[in-house]
Amino acid sequence: MSDLKRIMLAGEGGQGVQSVAAILSEASYKTGKQVMYIPNFGVEQRGGVSVAFMQISSEVIGSPKFDDADLIVALSDRAVNRVKMYVNPNTIYVYDANISAEARKNLPKADEVAKIVEIPAHEIANTELHVRVFNVIIMGAVLGLTDMVSVDVIKDALEHKFAKKFEANPALRDMNYAALEKGMSLVR
Repeated sequence: MSDLKRIMLAGEGGQGVQSVAAILSEASYKTGKQVMYIPNFGVEQRGGVSVAFMQISSEVIGSPKFDDADLIVALSDRAVNRVKMYVNPNTIYVYDANISAEARKNLPKADEVAKIVEIPAHEIANTELHVRVFNVIIMGAVLGLTDMVSVDVIKDALEHKFAKKFEANPALRDMNYAALEKGMSLVR
């Protein structure tokens, strides 16, 4: 049985979707997994929808494209619309509680997916932690739902990515680790 995971992260440019995907992909690759990560952005960097397509498996991945996602994370109103064609009955669908009432009308119904999870990542980042760790909360949620790599491997990846920032301000390390743990706890 294959352990292939097809993951889509979608949000507005600047929400850190591509950073999360890159860190998760690199960490998975370092553990010996096969990884494909395709960023989809352009003008999105200036305020449009940014989508990250990831596939992670212990076996060879046959194609960079996929039609159905095992996990979808939609972080904005426009992201909800952008990813709906990838939903299937086996999809775990995660969305940020900050989306509008109008966007909620476009969320998949409970009987259209395996599981639908609302998480207050935006609110937690703004009120409990810091707006800059919003994407790390999302990373924790993805990790908590997939177990693709261990928490220690992700922490090592964060250390590598943010080494200079952590060295200059050790409190940033603690804040990022707290955000990672918070994200995992939101989906348990």
